[in-house]
Amino acid sequence: MTVVVTLPTVADTHEFGRRLAGVLRAGDLLLLSGPLGAGKTALTQGIGVGLGVRGDITSPTFVIARVHRPDPARGGTVTLVHADAYRLGESADPRAEIDDLDLDASVDEAVTVVEWGEGMVEQLVDAHLRVRIDRREDDTRVVTLEPLGGDWAKRLATLD
Repeated sequence: MTVVVTLPTVADTHEFGRRLAGVLRAGDLLLLSGPLGAGKTALTQGIGVGLGVRGDITSPTFVIARVHRPDPARGGTVTLVHADAYRLGESADPRAEIDDLDLDASVDEAVTVVEWGEGMVEQLVDAHLRVRIDRREDDTRVVTLEPLGGDWAKRLATLD
């Protein structure tokens, strides 16, 4: 079951991320793909709001990964790990660099969102959600959610 959503504005992208957070739980891995400027970080910002995490969600391109702890005052109960593998793809062995990030140490107790991670991080879990974001010329975003294994399809069916 693939879900396709059209989001007219960046604000809609944030809001969709917030709603998507409602079906996420510790141990989830989301792989975000799409061209530069498509809205991957904007979606993750909405997920962060929905999960009630601390700190501003910004692109982790230069630091590679950021950890956002739950904020109980915002209703947060699960950590968000936000990683960007864009620069890792230039390496001779990007999987070794992913290993160096130690994502496998936190994947069971966090929601892990990896931008540009396809082909590098899927082995961290048995099931994951592939999220493709495309940006049209009018700035509308088209988000395609593709569940791979587990109970993702069932959870996505409850997404309002």
